Amino acid sequence: MEEDASLLPEETLSDGAPLVEDEPDELEEPEFVGESPSMEAAGRAGPGSSSPGKGQGAGRRRRRPAAPDRVRAAQWRQDLSRLDKLQEEKVLFIQRTRGELRASRQRMDLVAKQQESVAAEVAAEREANNMAAVGRLEAASRRLRLELEKERDLQSRVTAVLQESERAMWHMEIREGQLEGVRKSAQEEAVAAERFLQKRAAEQLRKEAEAAGKVERNRLLRVRKSTHLQKELGLRHQKLMEDAQRSRRQAVRFLKASLGRVREREWKAELESRQHMQRRMDAVLALKNSITANRETLRKFQAWGQARAELAEQRAQAEKEAVLAQGGDAFRHLCHQRRQQELEAQNHAFEEQQKLRKHEIVSRILKEEAEEESRKKQRPVPPRAVGRPSLRDKTWGYVADLCEGSSAVEPPCYLQDNSLTAPRPSPLVQAISSESVQGDQGSSGWEAETLAMPEIPGLWTEGYEPYQVPKEDADWKPVGGTKMDKDIPERTAQRLRSGVTHRQVASGREFKGHPFNSKPKLIHFKDFDVGKVYKKKVTLINATYTVTRCKLLGVEEPLRDFVHVDFDPPGPMSAGMSCEVLVTFKPMINKDLEGSVSFLAQTGRFSVPLKCSTKKCSLSLDKEVIDFGSHGVGETASRTITLTNAGGLGTRFKFLLASESCEVDGSQSAMKISSLFTYDDKTFYDKIISSFSEQQMEGNESSPTDVTSQKESGKLDNVEPEEGRPAESVGVAMTTAVAMTTAMTLPPNEEHTEFSLGEITEGEIGPFSSIKVPITFTPMVPGMVHTRFKVTFRNQQCPTLYFNVVGVAVDVPVWVPKASVDLKICMYDRLYQDSVLVHTRSKAALRLKFEVCKELRGHVELLPETGYIQALSSYSVQLKFLPRQSLPEDAGKYFDKETRVLEAPMTIRVADQIKPVEFTLHAIVTTSDLELSPSGVDFGYCSIYEAVRTQVSLCNHSLLPQEFGFIGLPKFVDIQPNDGFGTILPLEALQLDVIFQPTKAKEYNFELVCKSEINRCFKLTCRAVGVHPPLELSHYQIRFAATSLYDTSVATLYVVNSHLSTNSLTHAVPRVGSGDASPVGPTSFEFLLPPDLPITISPSVGTVLPGKRCLVQVAFRPELPSKLIHQEAFQALTKEAEVKSSGKDTATQRKDPRRQSLSTLRLQNQASTSQPPDLQKQDLKSSSQEHQAARATLTRSFQGKFDKFVVPCVIASGDTKDRKGTEPLSFSPHNTLYLELWCPAVAPSIVVTSDRGRTVSNFGDVAVGHRSIKKVSIQNISAEDLDVKYSVLNPNGPFVLMNPISKLPSGETHVLELSFSPNESILAQETLDIITRRGSLSLTLTGTGVASMTTCSIEGDVLNMGYVIARESVSSGFKLQNNSALPIKFSMQLDSLSPRSEKQHPLPRFLASRTQRTEVVGTQNHSGQSVFSVVPIEGIMDPGREQDFTVTFSPDHESRYFSDRLQIVLEKKISHQIFLKGAAREHMMFVEGGDPLDVPVESLTVIPTSDPERREEAEELKPILVTLDYVQLDADTPAPPATRELRVGCIRTTQLSPKKTVEFSLDSIASLQHKGFTIEPSKGYVERGQTKTISISWVPPIDFDPDHPLMVSAVLQLRGDVKETYKVVFVAQVVTGT
Repeated sequence: MEEDASLLPEETLSDGAPLVEDEPDELEEPEFVGESPSMEAAGRAGPGSSSPGKGQGAGRRRRRPAAPDRVRAAQWRQDLSRLDKLQEEKVLFIQRTRGELRASRQRMDLVAKQQESVAAEVAAEREANNMAAVGRLEAASRRLRLELEKERDLQSRVTAVLQESERAMWHMEIREGQLEGVRKSAQEEAVAAERFLQKRAAEQLRKEAEAAGKVERNRLLRVRKSTHLQKELGLRHQKLMEDAQRSRRQAVRFLKASLGRVREREWKAELESRQHMQRRMDAVLALKNSITANRETLRKFQAWGQARAELAEQRAQAEKEAVLAQGGDAFRHLCHQRRQQELEAQNHAFEEQQKLRKHEIVSRILKEEAEEESRKKQRPVPPRAVGRPSLRDKTWGYVADLCEGSSAVEPPCYLQDNSLTAPRPSPLVQAISSESVQGDQGSSGWEAETLAMPEIPGLWTEGYEPYQVPKEDADWKPVGGTKMDKDIPERTAQRLRSGVTHRQVASGREFKGHPFNSKPKLIHFKDFDVGKVYKKKVTLINATYTVTRCKLLGVEEPLRDFVHVDFDPPGPMSAGMSCEVLVTFKPMINKDLEGSVSFLAQTGRFSVPLKCSTKKCSLSLDKEVIDFGSHGVGETASRTITLTNAGGLGTRFKFLLASESCEVDGSQSAMKISSLFTYDDKTFYDKIISSFSEQQMEGNESSPTDVTSQKESGKLDNVEPEEGRPAESVGVAMTTAVAMTTAMTLPPNEEHTEFSLGEITEGEIGPFSSIKVPITFTPMVPGMVHTRFKVTFRNQQCPTLYFNVVGVAVDVPVWVPKASVDLKICMYDRLYQDSVLVHTRSKAALRLKFEVCKELRGHVELLPETGYIQALSSYSVQLKFLPRQSLPEDAGKYFDKETRVLEAPMTIRVADQIKPVEFTLHAIVTTSDLELSPSGVDFGYCSIYEAVRTQVSLCNHSLLPQEFGFIGLPKFVDIQPNDGFGTILPLEALQLDVIFQPTKAKEYNFELVCKSEINRCFKLTCRAVGVHPPLELSHYQIRFAATSLYDTSVATLYVVNSHLSTNSLTHAVPRVGSGDASPVGPTSFEFLLPPDLPITISPSVGTVLPGKRCLVQVAFRPELPSKLIHQEAFQALTKEAEVKSSGKDTATQRKDPRRQSLSTLRLQNQASTSQPPDLQKQDLKSSSQEHQAARATLTRSFQGKFDKFVVPCVIASGDTKDRKGTEPLSFSPHNTLYLELWCPAVAPSIVVTSDRGRTVSNFGDVAVGHRSIKKVSIQNISAEDLDVKYSVLNPNGPFVLMNPISKLPSGETHVLELSFSPNESILAQETLDIITRRGSLSLTLTGTGVASMTTCSIEGDVLNMGYVIARESVSSGFKLQNNSALPIKFSMQLDSLSPRSEKQHPLPRFLASRTQRTEVVGTQNHSGQSVFSVVPIEGIMDPGREQDFTVTFSPDHESRYFSDRLQIVLEKKISHQIFLKGAAREHMMFVEGGDPLDVPVESLTVIPTSDPERREEAEELKPILVTLDYVQLDADTPAPPATRELRVGCIRTTQLSPKKTVEFSLDSIASLQHKGFTIEPSKGYVERGQTKTISISWVPPIDFDPDHPLMVSAVLQLRGDVKETYKVVFVAQVVTGT
């Protein structure tokens, strides 16, 4: 084993155990593990031992090996795999080693041969006495000898390695033989695993097959169910159709009646409207007459008034003269007289107003008395208590408490609703109450309107009488006595119990005081929570002199619902003895409670006080003043203040400046203030508060004073006194509301303070906890600073706490007057300087040190770095700024790369000064780069006949303007504009045109230099190749004449080949750059036209021989761009949509004027939208109506257009005829010529005015053989008369011009008539050109000849209706689809209803054979009605639509030969023929199949129906013949059996029947089987609406004689609603091939 271990690698032996532990066991299946015993167990057992598991049976599985055996087996398997891998590697290594050994031996043989050859050469050279060659050959011999020795050493080493490898291979084979048993066991396990997988796969396959079978059965069941359901749905649909038809008939009848009534009502309404119109006309005439009479009367009154005025004036003049005559003052007399008249008028008006008010008061009093009387009748009213306050007293008491509470205490930051308590009203409320309640003598009416609603209407009226209890109610008492009668004995007993006292005298002393002392003296439940239970024990000690007793009386009334006392009386107690009392408290409300527990002793009553306290806050600050002392400006100091809560209730706190006001909830403030007013005042106050809150929500843009002024000037002016309300009370109410609202909503003062609070300024403070809040002092301005802070709490019971903060700020002695040094805009790598001035107020010299931040020390310098500033003087320091390219990376955060702004802090440190002096360096750093884009220009291959232009962008990346210029330009280059000189603005990009025109064919490489004003150079590299093409054009530019739209202009040019010689000394030869000259010979060309170009070149491809030229025609046909036409079409559609929507909106506005603004807004939105989304999505085709209309509109409004086009012409050597097939010539892209075209377009002279200007006349679909005529109007819109000619139409085509003209005057319109008459189904299109000398107009004529095409849904043209109960009906439908593009008129014809032709004289059907019968009309109804009917009979089918037809089969007697033919006539032609068949039975069963034994003809005589009973007695067997032919073509080969089928069916009927199924049975089955017949099934049943097939097969028996056919019979019985018997005769014979 040691030798074996030495053969394996070290990592295999060392890592064996970890690998076994890390890798999982490969035998995951327990079945496999049980069948693989370990090698060790197999070795120990030996070949003769047997497994105990085999003795117990092969079906049982073996035991699972132990864990060590599994681990050992896994390790052996790993060793096997590794051993195989090592063996493979060793084999490969041995093969490579042997290959190397063979190569070494070959090299040794080669070297030996070389040595022999060299030795021979040495001998030969020595004989020749050539010492030089001998020395060289000896050196080569020594080299070969050394190589031979090296090869021998290598061969020995390789041999040793090979032997070692072979030895290792032997050891491996030995080891492999030792592990052969393990390998075999692994193979057996693999085989067992494969068997198990196969077994499991077979089991899974079996399960899947069972599942598939189950699914198939379920599918068949679903199919049967669906079939049954479809049949039921068919019957239901038929019933619904019948009900619908019946309902339709009734509806038509009712509709006619309703229409009659409606017409009658309309006639009556019209008659009434005429009468109403007549009355209105009469009223208008009467009104006109009345107006005329009133005008006359008015004129009379005016004349009378003028006369009275003149008379009054005369009287006044007379009085004036009389007064003057008496020596009095006439003016004073007149004034006195006028005042007296005005006073009389006022008195009269006042009396009238007083009368009205009196009547109103009296009516109100009477109304209240009536209401009171009605209320008294309903229920008695108890007398009002004398001491009970009224609602008015409660209201004003509440107002007084509120005003007192709000004025006495400053409102906290967090308010609650139950916090309004105060002892007395404020003066403001007293003023309001005195004015609003007492008033003056003249405000009684206002008081009646503004006071609160009384509790009982009528109590405050003048005529109110107290309620008197009726006598019948006075003697009434409730059952059991009144409450007073019950309380009298109870109070008497209580008084007697409390009065039972005994004087206690002991040793001559009388005891006085409490008989018992309680411990504790006060029962106090602190900080309770609602819902919890608290218990306390109280000890009662006898404090008397002798023995006494104690009894529990209870707790007070307010505490009985929450406190329960458990006390067991101990009996007589000696002096000093004690007893215990258990007090249980279960709070239900969060409220402080106080009371006592009462006891009764012999000496009298005593009580123990009880108190229940809710959780409260007890907040305090540890200090009221914080003194920071003296600190310099810029320094920072911090102190802390502690907020302590010694109570059991937490609350929310907030630290604020004392100047900041509380933020009160608007809803609470509004509620509290609104309680100051009565009902009428509240509505008035709501207006004030709502308007004030609206302005407050705007963001506090105005001060409270402005708010008050705005309210007074704006919204408050709109509030008018209501119903005689005094203006003073309104003003007081407004002032009070605004003042109180302003006081509660004052914004905080945003003043800057040196004292700041820490991070914790607000939060929650818990019970029995404390919070420390830091306060920071940062002096900014010298001087003493004092700030007052406050702490507010959400709990209103907690008062606001205040504390003061004091500090002194001391100024610094050195400062800089300019805190910022702005260097404006600076460029990189340029020096900028400035001076900084430093001042001092110190009286001593100070040492200054100037520092630059370390990021900018390579760019900024302060000189000198250190200096001394004298007392009370200034000092100047030099600032040097030289920005370098590395500034953005070095500056870091001080430089913004986007804005290029540099903000660098500079520091001046002063000795003995803590705060340094700082100033900031500001600069915008920019570059001076000019960028040429692109940096290199490649003009490519340029012809000497043209100039190439390219654009170059010159961008200024600097923030400063710069001057530039291109210098030293070559002769063949030009730069525009301004010859390459100019000024470029900051961050501007200029587009420069570089024009290159070569003079000869060669390669060009040059540079263009651009210099800036600071002498910086920027280069542009250019290169090009000059080309001399082998062909040239006679004209490189063509200017077309003005061409009208859709007309054509033609120009000519020549392509010239002047290349005759390749001698470059005499003339310039065609070449590309410095390449070879082009060969002399035929040269081809091709013009490449871009797409969508109105240019046509003919020929576009050709060949020119040397010294020759080729004529080329260029045609120009201007057209409108399709994009422009689409845009115009979209605009037209948009306008139509707007017109439609505006029309709808106008109609809506007439119906509902309130929607006018909405419709206007909708029109504005539609107008602002360029195109509707649905119109944008449309794809307008060139043949659409909108497209043609837009094209005509644009053509008429066309103002002209000028375009320039450049067409390239490529050149290739060779002839186009020499190319093979479609192989293109090798055109050189460098030898390219360019043709420039100038194309002016003008409006046409003749336009189409009809059909929106469409030039396409589409006749649409026209039936073959018909003619359609269209009219097209053309107009001459030019200024002169035009001669008109026409192109020739196809004489054999369907289009014809019917009325041509030869001349069209200016401005005139002519209508052309065009006809289209197709002779076949074809799509035709032709073009008609209207030619004038100023242009032509093309009309496109299109049309389609259409033939009728339909498709029927019935296959085979036979519609079998099946079996039906006689006198019942069944319906079936089919569809007919119109596949043509035209509507088709159809009609249905039944042969049974159509008149027969007189020319047809066929034989009777019962005389003709079955093959000779051509009649399709079979048995018909005896009633004369058609047995078949179809709906609809006629109509029109739209293109592409389907028409549903319903065929109804209604037989009235039993027959199997009902038949008819339905002919579908389309456009007077028979399109389809459908054969209709059906059968009828009197009973629900039928049998089909067998050979016919009768003819399909019935007698016209009606056979009377016999009695059912007699019919059953005389029932006969109905014969059925079944013939079976056994075809045997070959005697040696067995032939298939002869088969036939009989079908038994049950007819679905709506009649009631006791049986739902039909049962059938066939007897004599055994005898039939003996004779070779097989019948399946022989019996069964059939559901309604279904059929069942009886399969009959026959094979001739052994004893059958082929010459004599076999004939047997059997009886077939059917049982349904009746019983029917059929005799089935089977005739069988053998048919041979001979």
